[in-house]
Amino acid sequence: MTNDLFGAAESAGPAHESPSGHDAAPVPLAERMRPASLNEVAGQTHLLGPGKPLRLAFESGKPHSMILWGPPGVGKTTLARLMAKGFNADFIALSAVFSGVKEIREAVAQARAARERGRHTLLFVDEAHRFNKAQQDAFLPYVEQGVVTFIGATTENPSFEVNAALLSRAAVYVLEALDSDAMAGLFERARLCACPGLAFEDDARARMIGFADGDARRLMNLIEQIQIAAETAGVNPVTAAFVDQASSRDLRRFDKGGEAFYDQISALHKSVRGSDPDAALYWMCRMLDGGADPLYLGRRLVRMASEDIGLADPRALDIALNACAAYERLGSPEGELALAEAVVFMACAAKSNAVYVAYNNVRRFIAASGSLPVPLHLRNAPTRLMKDLGYGRAYRYAHDEPQAYAAGERYLPEGVESPGWYQPTPRGMEAKIAEKLAWLRQLDAQA
Repeated sequence: MTNDLFGAAESAGPAHESPSGHDAAPVPLAERMRPASLNEVAGQTHLLGPGKPLRLAFESGKPHSMILWGPPGVGKTTLARLMAKGFNADFIALSAVFSGVKEIREAVAQARAARERGRHTLLFVDEAHRFNKAQQDAFLPYVEQGVVTFIGATTENPSFEVNAALLSRAAVYVLEALDSDAMAGLFERARLCACPGLAFEDDARARMIGFADGDARRLMNLIEQIQIAAETAGVNPVTAAFVDQASSRDLRRFDKGGEAFYDQISALHKSVRGSDPDAALYWMCRMLDGGADPLYLGRRLVRMASEDIGLADPRALDIALNACAAYERLGSPEGELALAEAVVFMACAAKSNAVYVAYNNVRRFIAASGSLPVPLHLRNAPTRLMKDLGYGRAYRYAHDEPQAYAAGERYLPEGVESPGWYQPTPRGMEAKIAEKLAWLRQLDAQA
């Protein structure tokens, strides 16, 4: 591995000139600011800090296939390029948006030719989740044969979007949106590179970092946009009001005003939990107005339905899922009304976190108790040998029992007494569930 991979990158130099002496097309700031060393990568300390997984992978000098999962503008492409440099490998980049099986085969042919010359190839696939199953399957034999080291970049959950076969052959690394400190450091470096003579008031800087929402590429583009606007208008220093005036609406994803994106999600979640439909609707509309992905909000509503309403009103989960489906079918702005309906319903619904608490308690119990064996009477017995060993013996089929309940039957592992993990609340439908469970326990006691 080259020693300079971990060192400081060279500072960006002046724009290149063409051989004719005329200025070439300006290189975008985001490209000029692309890190040339691992230590200059902003954020991702959970992966790149000393002793962390990706840092160790770089230090090993042994490439392995991986999937980089994270939001836009957090360094996925940069890390792939640095890996090619660090492992002294050829770098081939494909975009799943523009490529198909033909391009994959061409890339593999290049990799095979490189291998004959004693060179290894790192094949980087951006937006890997956009490839269909057949296209993803096309990588498998070449990854298994070592023709290429596969690095996929995706903004979507690879558990759902990447084939299991390919996923099993690649390590998954989760990249995070850049925090405010990382973005502030990037801002100052970019300002010195692009417009050292232009000053920014603190509020303007905070506004631009807020608009970028953890996306380094978005921040670079915004700095270039504001620089051009300020030079045209003769503005120096740049104020927050000028940033609002000069920035395009599409660029303003979240007007944070110093508040983090997740603070707004937290406010929405707590407003629903606190049964305040006005506040819940406010925070949902605030985020939609700022450019939040409506389906992201929909997914959060599904979580709230399970965590904070649960069986007190099981309709909440159906309504949240239907709201997501309605938005997927209608899009904006019509589909947003379905999300609003779900938010108001959930804020007004009876609340219970009994399932959520029970789920977490059982998970902790399993982590502490390990893999306890299934009692013999509950085991499946499809063969004569298993029946002879006692599998399924003395199991009581509930439907053959009075009131379809095998009173006194045990279903937990031997030696585990039911601690009552699930404790229904006296609210909504769970009040009826509590009555039913109390009656069943009485039958158990009588048995």
